[in-house]
Amino acid sequence: MSDLYVNTGYKETYLAPFGPIGIIAHTSNKDFVKKVSDVLSSKRKIRAERPGNKYANDPGYSRDSYIMDSELIRFQTGEGKFAIGESVRGHDIYVITDVLSRSLDLELVEGTHVISPDDQYMDLLRILSVLKGKAKRVNVIMPFVYEGRREKLDSHRESYDCADMLKKLYKLGVSNLIIFDPHDERIANAVPLMSIEMPRCQFKMTSTLLNRFGSIKMDKDYTLVVSPDETGISRAIFYSSHLNLPLAFFYRYYYNKDGQVVKGFKYLGDDVDGKDILLIDDMINSGETMLRTAAKLKAYGAKDIYCLAPFGLFTDGLEVFDRAYEEGTFKCICTTNLIYAPDELKSREWYLAADMVPYVARIIDALNSDESIYDLINSTARLQDLASQIRLGEVFDEFNEI
Repeated sequence: MSDLYVNTGYKETYLAPFGPIGIIAHTSNKDFVKKVSDVLSSKRKIRAERPGNKYANDPGYSRDSYIMDSELIRFQTGEGKFAIGESVRGHDIYVITDVLSRSLDLELVEGTHVISPDDQYMDLLRILSVLKGKAKRVNVIMPFVYEGRREKLDSHRESYDCADMLKKLYKLGVSNLIIFDPHDERIANAVPLMSIEMPRCQFKMTSTLLNRFGSIKMDKDYTLVVSPDETGISRAIFYSSHLNLPLAFFYRYYYNKDGQVVKGFKYLGDDVDGKDILLIDDMINSGETMLRTAAKLKAYGAKDIYCLAPFGLFTDGLEVFDRAYEEGTFKCICTTNLIYAPDELKSREWYLAADMVPYVARIIDALNSDESIYDLINSTARLQDLASQIRLGEVFDEFNEI
């Protein structure tokens, strides 16, 4: 339903907006948020001119910009506050945050402090505390989940940071939390009464990769989907099943070497000799896992290796990737632009970013009108359509239009 209407059986009826949209840009993702606002504004202006849209003249339906006048203020002590310069009463507010943004620093009384994820999270709480009880509804778009890299509780003496964060957002009145491809979806169990949507990035990343590298053959005789370890196999299964490609993975095992327990990895899957590889993971942190796996696949005779992960953190710098690329270990690394990426990363020949701006704008548009977003956030049908289009020699990006 790209035009936000339902067919009642008698006529097409536009869905009523929940309230005027207001977007608050948090952290250093202001350029991304501005693009989201611009896309949303452009599409709604077009929709407002169509006959039958009785909400076109509602206050705030069609605006040049949906970004609210706001400011995060920090003092030299490191303390901070949030101020908003206009009323949010009656608005449907969307706070877009990037807790991993590392491009902001602060001059303190003594020295310079780089704003950390903990600082970003505290600032988010400040924003929500101002909005609570005033905005008609508050939604948070947090692509990378703060402290979300937990599969299980390893010790009773560990902190429950992610669960605590989710509970705080719920208590501060967040109605919808939108997170992308979380490391572990079970984090939602911490707040069963809060709406948490988890859109997938697979369709956009796959279409972006194929638009860049048309030589990739989505055929079982030419291409394999590989997971670097057993913990991420569910993500690889998603790609494999919907693109009709064979699945392979590495699994961990432990053995005794010189009196010490050593971790090793074994490959399980079809022969990779001469085949292209889609190497799937949820994030690239230091890159050790992905580069180690790519090197092993190359040693087995793999042709070109394409690494896909929604989030690229590159915490150990880019030089190790530069060397691996020059050695032919991989062909391309594709991530999304949902989180901060330095200019030096964007300039790399081996780097490819899937533009998620239209997708985020589409999600906001749908939530604002209480449209069902099941099909929108579920990549199954879109990946299957993509596979059909590939067989016809076509690759499309459906989020060019919202």
